[in-house]
Amino acid sequence: MAATAKIISMHHGGSHGSISRLISPDALGRELKPFVLLDRFDGEVYPGSGFPLHPHSGIATLTWQPDTDVAYADTTGQSGVLKAGGIEWMNAGGGAWHKATFLKKGRAKGFQLWVAMPPSVENGPSEGLYLPPDAVAECAIEGGDVKVLLGEIEFGENRVTSPIVSHQDMNYLVVTLEATACWTYLRPDHHNVAFAVASLGEPQINGVSLKDQLVVMEERGAITISSGLKPVQVLIGSALKHQHPLVLGSGSVHTSEKALAAGEQLIHSIGLHLQSGR
Repeated sequence: MAATAKIISMHHGGSHGSISRLISPDALGRELKPFVLLDRFDGEVYPGSGFPLHPHSGIATLTWQPDTDVAYADTTGQSGVLKAGGIEWMNAGGGAWHKATFLKKGRAKGFQLWVAMPPSVENGPSEGLYLPPDAVAECAIEGGDVKVLLGEIEFGENRVTSPIVSHQDMNYLVVTLEATACWTYLRPDHHNVAFAVASLGEPQINGVSLKDQLVVMEERGAITISSGLKPVQVLIGSALKHQHPLVLGSGSVHTSEKALAAGEQLIHSIGLHLQSGR
């Protein structure tokens, strides 16, 4: 049986209105790369509110909005409506712009992850992928279910794989448990970075109670999620650590100053086209 991973640090993140930044590329992201940023959104929304058109390069963003429909548009030419529970994957490559607009009034919660890209991908073509809820990889477990947003997990002879190509050796999961349930994630042995963050309720991670915090796990070992008298939900990330530096821009993360300059130049060029209406 795999040894239990120790929790090596706990983080509350910094809040700005309805957004809490749990992982930042200039701090914890350097420890957890390729997971370089994680924002949690939790607040009241109304039709027309959301996140206006903005650029990225060198990274891919994964946005999961379980509670509300979102209208999307990006500079790869895609637009539409993503139903609640779907996934937006925007591999910005060398540069892309995107936006998201809420369509209904009410309370919404969601998470956006930034994934660092390797040199072979960071300045390549941009790609937007919008998965409806029924296309999100999912499997039932005793007392709950697991959504595989990125990567893959195995259950005996069964394997559940995300349709998204992340360009990293990583898993990103949403684990939902009923009351008085328990599940253990056995990460791949070579996944030497890992974290868990509570999304719903007050789960226990390897015996430690969480509310809104993110915990960083040691390099190896199992991660056990337990619920008490109420249901819980936990996001788990594990990966082989990204071996390249993080060179930061505004909305961009690259592996070198040269790659960042190329990304920012393309972002500027696309921005000029958007301003001119072309």
